[in-house]
Amino acid sequence: MASAAEQLAANINFGAFAKATELKKRLWFTLGAMIVYRLGTYIPLPGIDPRILEDVFSQHGGGILGMFDMFAGGALRRMTIFALNIMPYISASIIIQLLTATSPTLEALKKEGESGRKKLNQYTRYLTVLLASVQAFGLSVGLEGMTGSMGSAVIHPGFFFRITTVITLVGATLFLMWLGEQVTARGVGNGISLIIFAGIVAQLPQAMASTLELGRTGALSTAFIIFLLAMSVGVVFFIVYMERAQRRLIVQYPKRQVGNRMFGGESSHLPLKLNTSGVIPPIFASSLLLLPLTAVGFSGGQGPEWLQTISQLIAHGSILYMVGYAGLIVFFCFFYTAIVFNPVETADNLKKYGGFIPGIRPGKNTADYLDFVLTRLTVVGAAYLAAVCLLPEFLIAQHAVPFYFGGTSLLIVVSVTMDTVAQIHSHLLAHQYEGLIKKSKLRGRKG
Repeated sequence: MASAAEQLAANINFGAFAKATELKKRLWFTLGAMIVYRLGTYIPLPGIDPRILEDVFSQHGGGILGMFDMFAGGALRRMTIFALNIMPYISASIIIQLLTATSPTLEALKKEGESGRKKLNQYTRYLTVLLASVQAFGLSVGLEGMTGSMGSAVIHPGFFFRITTVITLVGATLFLMWLGEQVTARGVGNGISLIIFAGIVAQLPQAMASTLELGRTGALSTAFIIFLLAMSVGVVFFIVYMERAQRRLIVQYPKRQVGNRMFGGESSHLPLKLNTSGVIPPIFASSLLLLPLTAVGFSGGQGPEWLQTISQLIAHGSILYMVGYAGLIVFFCFFYTAIVFNPVETADNLKKYGGFIPGIRPGKNTADYLDFVLTRLTVVGAAYLAAVCLLPEFLIAQHAVPFYFGGTSLLIVVSVTMDTVAQIHSHLLAHQYEGLIKKSKLRGRKG
């Protein structure tokens, strides 16, 4: 009986999907945008010798460069126009959000509504150009210093190579930023997250092949490969379970009499997710770590002594790197949760509409209670994110497993998939409601 009901529901959803032309247009637009992005990751920068670059990456790509290449979808290893990926925009978003929490002027802009949000987005774009220019210039200088066994990675180093590299990389980053915004507005899901998601997923088959190759050569045992795959599946299930976990606070609405009839008196719930910040903390933490470490990685051991010391201290898999990564994840969990959920504002809205939490007085007491519950949920959520992102990193650092099996990449893939599927379901539900409304109007006219 239950299986028949599930099959019927699946048929209804499929039928709704077949009729939802708007949703299909959004899905095709999203797919087209991701194809454009992936094509861009294969367009090389001018003036680069790819053979020497591959030789350099084979020597130094296992550390921070390999992690940066994971977020870039392989574009950094191939040194293509999308080598910087969307990371400058993410770094700019972090800085603007930090300033919004500390600057009264920016905080006032945030409260202005749509006009203030547009101004903040414009500031983010300006800062993206600045950060991308600095990173692109550093990348061009680093490329000129890269030498493999067959010579220099840059065919004709000099001012012309640097300026063309900066213009190309900054323009490509701004194009990705625009593409992500278009996907968010005209497609399905968050465009920026989908760009990172597409880069990681595209490299998973290659990562699987390289892992099996390590097993074939004897670098990794068969038992460890099986354990790694089982661990990845277990991490995926754990992520899905924790991302769906929430604390439901009962909200009661009082009864009121209008004429001879009684209204209200019903109760609902206020859902508080265990992980309110989602996938943002690992992405923000990774981008902040990658921002200063990119230059260190590109020195290739040829820089000054202090630079080599820093490179050793914060190398991927080191204790300092792990502590810094965990600390940034915890910080951004609390920071981003404070941005997206305001207990005082929520308590005021409940009081405004007559709602209250049983046993808690409306107003300040409700705000304090919401803050109390949310803080403890965020502690658990931050611990969960830190554990998911760090535990596989130890195995990766010790056994040279590809980064794509790490907790950060799995968290991004699973979370973005769940978010995109949820948006698809919401579009289908909205389409079904529209159909019901049209049918009721037609019946009303016939009647």
